[in-house]
Amino acid sequence: MPYKPQAEPTKATYRPDVKITQLGEKIGDPVKAAEFPRHVIRYRNDRWAQTVGLSELSDEEWVNHFGRFHPLPDNLDPPLALRYHGHQFRNYNPDIGDGRGFLFAQMRDHEDRLMDLATKGSGTTPWSRRGDGKLTLKGGVREILATEMLEALGVETSKTFSLVETGEELYRGDEPSPTRSAVMTRLSHSHIRFGTFQRIAAEQNNELMHALVDYCLTHFYGGAKTDNPAAELFQYVTAKAARLAASYMTAGFVHGVLNTDNINITGESFDYGPWRFTPYWEPGFTAAYFDHEGLYCFARQPEALHWNLAQLASALTLICESAPLVATLDKFPRLYGEAFTEHVCWRLGVESEGFDKDKPLVVAAEKALGLKTVTIDRFFLDWGQDSVPEAKEYSSEEFALFRQEMANRKRARPTSHDYWQSDNPCSMHIEEVEAIWDAIAQNDDWQPLMQKIEVIREMGKALRSL
Repeated sequence: MPYKPQAEPTKATYRPDVKITQLGEKIGDPVKAAEFPRHVIRYRNDRWAQTVGLSELSDEEWVNHFGRFHPLPDNLDPPLALRYHGHQFRNYNPDIGDGRGFLFAQMRDHEDRLMDLATKGSGTTPWSRRGDGKLTLKGGVREILATEMLEALGVETSKTFSLVETGEELYRGDEPSPTRSAVMTRLSHSHIRFGTFQRIAAEQNNELMHALVDYCLTHFYGGAKTDNPAAELFQYVTAKAARLAASYMTAGFVHGVLNTDNINITGESFDYGPWRFTPYWEPGFTAAYFDHEGLYCFARQPEALHWNLAQLASALTLICESAPLVATLDKFPRLYGEAFTEHVCWRLGVESEGFDKDKPLVVAAEKALGLKTVTIDRFFLDWGQDSVPEAKEYSSEEFALFRQEMANRKRARPTSHDYWQSDNPCSMHIEEVEAIWDAIAQNDDWQPLMQKIEVIREMGKALRSL
């Protein structure tokens, strides 16, 4: 089955549709946004804002809604800090929730999907513990880069919707301080996390668990089609998580903190902290400086998502027999393998011929990349073109099997886009991330960021031109 990335966004009208309140008051707590001394729009994603009818807002209106958080028409008022638990590096934590953000609004998009607008850095909530509830400007810039790059590479991800600089000085242990502050808004298909189910299970709230399962099936998966909705939802989520893991690997992306409270029910990647892209196919590459055991290193991300699914299954046993959940969980390795082969074929621009026929090609690609003689992005740029690359890196004996597997493959994508004629792959390694931030931090120069976004989006167009 060929992999299909998300289509290019198109314009729609604003259609508010608040559904979260159907779950009652125990799903979240009403909160108020912090008041900030300054509001400077640094990024507004009109490309995706148009899909929910908000791209025509003036800058003043944008600041009012996404800097001061005045409610959108007929939408949540007040916003809700959602409640959840979660395994953090496999240690269960019942004392978490939306600690520096909230669910701000819900509406329908251009595909009639229910969408959430949620914040990060909007101030304290009942779940802030001892934190200040704020976001550093650098953290917001990094999230823009992560979401733009991942979207282009075919990863289902939240969209960084807005970034507003807020004029405060923040102190952080992992950044030179004081550092600039910001508030960010994300657009995603769901703000419901695995940890949301874990909290309800811990509280033994059968009624709310049934309601949440129905909410997720109805609004994200087209409604229940069987008499076992919890098991049905778990099947959908397992397939989505397998696809997410596969796309991370093909992108060379390391999320860094794949805790159960950082995984949502629609399989969208979100909540970006210490993320990195590995230049080479390096299994042990880690992103988080505090991941001392490499729990969430590059090669262990499929394992992490599989483990997280097991925790979701455990929570669902509150209202569901374990047998169908275990049966679905056992399918994850195959689902991941199928998604991985499909995604590799998509990034190479060749037609998928089904898992069994694609597997030798993908295994050969992984072994060749494992030599670490060529970067991941360089490899996919070179082999995404029509002609066989002549670079010496590909003439070795180790690449012979991959060259052989590619020889009879049919092209699934035209290579007329300028990106395929380029000598330089679009990458997002830490050195460039830091250089983009340095231009902002030292000279308030936002051009490198904006130029990089343009380059990323052009690569995305080239990859999607099937």
